[in-house]
Amino acid sequence: MYIVATLAAIVASQASISATFSIINQACALGCFPRVKVVHTSRKFLGQIYVPDINWVLMILCILVTTGFQNQSQIGNAYGTAVVIVMLVTTFLMILIMILVWNCSWFLVFIMTFLSLVVECTYFSAVVIKVDQGAWVPLAIAAVFLLIMYVWHYGTVKRYEFEIQSRISMAWILNLGPSLGLVRVPGIGLVYTELASGVPRIFSHFITNLPAIHSVVVLVCVKSLPVYTVPEDERFLVRRIGPKNYHMFRCVARYGYKDQKRDDEFEKKILDSVFLFAKLESLLDGSSDSDDYSLYNQETIHSDLNDTFSSVVDITVLSNESVSDLGTSPAHMEHMEIDEIGFLTRCRDAGVVHILGNTIIKARRDSGIYNKICIDYLYAFLRKICRQHSVIFNVPHESLLNVGQVVFV
Repeated sequence: MYIVATLAAIVASQASISATFSIINQACALGCFPRVKVVHTSRKFLGQIYVPDINWVLMILCILVTTGFQNQSQIGNAYGTAVVIVMLVTTFLMILIMILVWNCSWFLVFIMTFLSLVVECTYFSAVVIKVDQGAWVPLAIAAVFLLIMYVWHYGTVKRYEFEIQSRISMAWILNLGPSLGLVRVPGIGLVYTELASGVPRIFSHFITNLPAIHSVVVLVCVKSLPVYTVPEDERFLVRRIGPKNYHMFRCVARYGYKDQKRDDEFEKKILDSVFLFAKLESLLDGSSDSDDYSLYNQETIHSDLNDTFSSVVDITVLSNESVSDLGTSPAHMEHMEIDEIGFLTRCRDAGVVHILGNTIIKARRDSGIYNKICIDYLYAFLRKICRQHSVIFNVPHESLLNVGQVVFV
């Protein structure tokens, strides 16, 4: 019995650990939890992950629960409460799936809900009276994680709202001229931002304090979508910002909650997408960006390009007839392409610099005590201990430039 119980405990603990890792990983991908280190233990199976920080938390909680309870019945009460609450949550989520996804009839939804709740509410009524006998432990742990997720979401939304309201218009960029009012040095600057439209405030903060900017600027926006995965050929969406001689682009990288963000070739894939866009742009009209930019427009353009051209990016595969149909002579088209691609190639060879914005938010002096506690203490602590974007995207330290600014919300 001892051997069987030990093996059963090993199986149950492994299932609990794997489920916890998976949930935390998906919550981080959706921006609902502070960024933590995720180690992919298998190159063959994508779902096998290991989260060291969460593993330490589970170990500490396991030791505290084991040593804190006085008898086995309290541990049983805590376990039973957790299981019953999971059953109730699963039932309510299944109701949403049946209504919104499966489009089941209301009668079938009512029957399924009634039969499930009859059993689950019976169990729930039995564990409610045992809250003071150990059942409070899973409720307390859930409350702590709920507080962490709420504070992280609250601070992230406040920071994003400030960036939306303070983003730079295209008129401001156009008034600077092709040189952006600065010296354009050889190289490519990848400016990371959370905005999918407009120019982030961190960019204006950078160019107003430094006398130079790179010859090619790419605004990189990484978005986590509420989908399982995004195909590799649909991940990067590129568009030009301003006139062609400004050499400014926007690249939106889209990931699903099961996609692995840590990519050793992230920089290469971004540059390849920009080169692809430059080649295809020589065949299409329209090379400007506006403030009403949206992901839908980007997705439409990208789908049109995929339908028109092969995934093998070689401009020579197009026939003379297809080039003539676009209203441009093949000789002129080749000249435009060589100029643009040659310029991008020289800038890439000169070096690539990753410019990350480090926006620190603080509560205003006239803010309430609730806002000050959430922003100045809890969210600031979570931002300090979470992993940086430079680590997630494997940015080399020798080509990393952090641009910091303090904003009050």
